[in-house]
Amino acid sequence: MADNDSQVPLPDLNSTDAPPLGDVGYSDDEQVSRIAADLEAVFDVPVQVSAVLGRSKMDVGELLKLGPGTVLELDRKVGEAIDIYVNNRLVARGEVVLVEDKLGVTMTEIIKAERA
Repeated sequence: MADNDSQVPLPDLNSTDAPPLGDVGYSDDEQVSRIAADLEAVFDVPVQVSAVLGRSKMDVGELLKLGPGTVLELDRKVGEAIDIYVNNRLVARGEVVLVEDKLGVTMTEIIKAERA
């Protein structure tokens, strides 16, 4: 068997004429199961998720004077989207929601990062 007999050319997924991933002959349920099975190896990888309501800048002296009940002025307005970071990288924007007496975040916009 020659070396080139076992090599299958792979499609260029970055190409604009690459076929969509859904067109590989699988039903939607089979496709989701297949993708989940492919990602199973990374399910236990820990990531840090942060939801940033806003930011404030102050001197250390001001910081040391803060106490319970202190109100901080943030750089955002009420109702403005919050930033959602994964491992210190902005990945989405969202809104704060209340779910059974707990605060949560619902994503309203996914940020597509440019690869360097």
